[in-house]
Amino acid sequence: MMHMTFYWGIKATILFNFWKTDSWLSYILTLIACFVFSAFYQYLENRRVQFKSLSSSSSRRPQPARSSSGVSAPLIPKSGTRSAAKAASILLFGVNAAIGYLLMLAAMSFNGGVFIAIVVGLTVGYAVFRSDDGGSDAATDDPCPCA
Repeated sequence: MMHMTFYWGIKATILFNFWKTDSWLSYILTLIACFVFSAFYQYLENRRVQFKSLSSSSSRRPQPARSSSGVSAPLIPKSGTRSAAKAASILLFGVNAAIGYLLMLAAMSFNGGVFIAIVVGLTVGYAVFRSDDGGSDAATDDPCPCA
């Protein structure tokens, strides 16, 4: 039977039929796993935003630099760095989308402890990994509203 309201207890099924908690040990390990995956989600989002900013800043045409002799020498960015950063950003977007939706589905188990572990993990992950990301807000292109 699936719960459709929040409940408190150690018996929960998370994501798969084989991931069932029936003891305090399995429940605590599940809460730790939810916390770690939530914080890891924030870490990967930070990496993705950094790769995205690297690929977009490299794609802007640099201003030509003038030497002391007055000769203009344009700086040409290496396209390999830009394309590698863009590919990494795209890959991390897909991985982050998958992790975000799995966290959402785990929260939909309606177990109060699992929900709190996910929210606290997202909060701690944001404080550790993303609180100083320069004010960039990646929520507009985020596939999952859980961050």
